[in-house]
Amino acid sequence: MTTIPSRLARTVRISANVGEAKARARSLYRDWYRCAPEMVTIHSLTIPPSLIRSRIRAEYERYRYVEDPKVLDILVQKSRQDFQEVMNAWGQESHILGLILKDKTKEPKTFLQKFYEGRDEDAVQIASPPTSYP
Repeated sequence: MTTIPSRLARTVRISANVGEAKARARSLYRDWYRCAPEMVTIHSLTIPPSLIRSRIRAEYERYRYVEDPKVLDILVQKSRQDFQEVMNAWGQESHILGLILKDKTKEPKTFLQKFYEGRDEDAVQIASPPTSYP
């Protein structure tokens, strides 16, 4: 299949409400779900499409309860960008497997585990104070 960069390109849209943003997320989910077999074929992956579909489902379930339309728009835009890169074969196999197979859940660590590693991410102070934009 030839690469047509504009084939999957979409303009950035701002949702008026949560329902509209969630409808866009569902539409993108369906695009990912339908293209799982094509991803396996394009990139010659050694994993079945069912595994890709289950990982996609898990990623969407992770953000299921997000209710802010602005946050949903950003998540949809980032996912749309990843989808375009995957389907246009712009990434290596390792990039695709990293997107799909990487477990994004972070295990909570105890104080001693952080101490033994020599860092405490919860105690990191941001260098610049947060500012509010109009």
